[in-house]
Amino acid sequence: MEAQARGLLETEPLQGRDEDTVASADFSSMLSEEEREELKAELVQLEDEITTLRQVLSAKERHLVEIKQKLGMNLMNELKQNFSKSWHDMQTTTAYKKTHETLSHAGQKATAAFSNVGTAISKKFGDMRRK
Repeated sequence: MEAQARGLLETEPLQGRDEDTVASADFSSMLSEEEREELKAELVQLEDEITTLRQVLSAKERHLVEIKQKLGMNLMNELKQNFSKSWHDMQTTTAYKKTHETLSHAGQKATAAFSNVGTAISKKFGDMRRK
């Protein structure tokens, strides 16, 4: 129902066949010469803005690298920090805690079982020596 209410205001990206439909449509015959010129000017302006934004982003990324270098942060340190944080986050999940508890309990049971088997074997060998 919500999707129907949005109608033309759909914010989902175009899918493959939608892009093909739009790409193959010929809107140029519906435009006047003045509209066509305005759109061309807008296109040039948008391309210039995109180029400028890419340059600004590139400069900011270089500045970011410089700051990280000054702070002694390198890729390996970042990876270690990310791994440590992810490991900590995982350990604090309910699923991890339950799994850890279950495996810990199973390990204790297995240890007790092996101990009992070892004791029984030792007892059998002891009985065999006496006979």
